[in-house]
Amino acid sequence: MTMIGRLTNARLSDGRLVDIRIADGRIAGIGPVSPADGDAPSLNLKGQLVLPGFVDGHVHLDKTLLGLPLQPHQPGASVAERIAAEKAILSALPVSVESRARAMVAQLSRHGTTTLRSHVDIDTDWGLSNLHAILRVREAVRDVMDIQIVAFPQNGIIRDPGTAALLDAAVAEGADLIGGLDPAGIDGDINGHLDVVFGIAERRGVGIDIHLHDGGALGCFELRDIAARTIAAGLQGRVAVAHAFALGSNDETDVAVTAEALARAEVAIMTNEPGPVPMPPVMRLLAAGVTVFAGCDNIRDAWSPYGNGDLLERAMLIGYRQGMMTDAALQEAFALATTAPAKVLGLGANYGLAVGAWADLVAMQAGSVAEALLTRPPGRVVIKRGRVVSA
Repeated sequence: MTMIGRLTNARLSDGRLVDIRIADGRIAGIGPVSPADGDAPSLNLKGQLVLPGFVDGHVHLDKTLLGLPLQPHQPGASVAERIAAEKAILSALPVSVESRARAMVAQLSRHGTTTLRSHVDIDTDWGLSNLHAILRVREAVRDVMDIQIVAFPQNGIIRDPGTAALLDAAVAEGADLIGGLDPAGIDGDINGHLDVVFGIAERRGVGIDIHLHDGGALGCFELRDIAARTIAAGLQGRVAVAHAFALGSNDETDVAVTAEALARAEVAIMTNEPGPVPMPPVMRLLAAGVTVFAGCDNIRDAWSPYGNGDLLERAMLIGYRQGMMTDAALQEAFALATTAPAKVLGLGANYGLAVGAWADLVAMQAGSVAEALLTRPPGRVVIKRGRVVSA
């Protein structure tokens, strides 16, 4: 990996051509194109559009089947059935979690992702083995990817006695957040499930990221309960809910009340454009003040044979499905893969195309953000902390 001191002839989203100076892995200056001064290696982008590195807010590094021949998909009629099918598939694999996860990180990186949040299965069968594998991967790929880890109870908490203690231990051993899954649909005990999740978060001082597939009025009730608990625990801005299919309900009043509660509690919503099921109304949530962000979620795994790790493509699919057509709406779709997840992951002033931020960047042949989103150009230049990691 080559360390770069300056990017020349870089095109900003407003069309200007600039030079970007980099020092100690951070953006040190952005200004007019000037003659090379020979102080450090430079890279001439020749007018390519330069963007902040993509931030994938939701993946599963321990689930991917990348690195193996394409596996036939085994559908399930319910979330519980698919959990059981996945467990059987993953238990029989000849390739380690670590190897598959590293293959997935490499693929995400090539597409321009520089930071991600991964959910990692914790249950009484796997114990903390998946966590330990992903912790090793995180250390091994730190020059290419920053990784946040969510301790995720894929098999439930109440229905899998012993998981609550394992989740607590996972956070103690390096997981950054505590996860949850369908308090009603999987565990059949909303209070019991959320008591464990919020209890660990408060005790350990970590954020929360919950999968919620439960739909309709039930799912909206759970979302409002999560929002209320977030405020009570003082966790505003540190809680996210993935999928939230209930927000795609036809009950306009219920959705409006729920969106207001989410905005008040600063609970963010992740969507991955989930195929033939309801999905959160992105523009409506944004108008209500809810932070919405994107993640690739399942990438070639037992849940879905789809997914290539291109977060720009994922944002395009969300925009397409949601009817985001205008330039302003396309900017919002692009934000789902950049500034919105950066906010949720707490990257703060370290993120973005600004002086002082980490030089985590991606450049491609496009004249604007809208064109980049709509055409998803190949051959991207990816820079992590001032080092070219893919070109």
